[in-house]
Amino acid sequence: MLNVETLRPLVEAAWGRDTCDPVGRDEWRPDNPSGSQCGVTALVVQDLLGGDLIHGEVHMNGAMVWNHYWNRLPDGAEVDLTADQFRFLDGATVTNGQVVHRPPDGPRRCREEYELLRERVLAALAPEQG
Repeated sequence: MLNVETLRPLVEAAWGRDTCDPVGRDEWRPDNPSGSQCGVTALVVQDLLGGDLIHGEVHMNGAMVWNHYWNRLPDGAEVDLTADQFRFLDGATVTNGQVVHRPPDGPRRCREEYELLRERVLAALAPEQG
């Protein structure tokens, strides 16, 4: 049965500049591969493990500077595969996590990046499931 521990390394291996949010693409670095990957990653995790999408705000120096997404699994556990992207940002805090509903026709933003990440993860899962 698929779980977070099995999924995490497959998602991490699938990240690249081409799967991150275009807003953060110029800042994306291989030494911080989860940077700007939160939205597409949370959608792929939800595709494969179910549960809810959670949206929060990233604050620095008292001001909101970014949006952030993660997952609440069906068992209630919260999972954020991209939390380590903030390790380079002193003082960054994620607040105001709220469940958001996925658009029925898929993501409006970053659709190509989401589809690419999903395709890579599913391809990596194929041998695991075999």
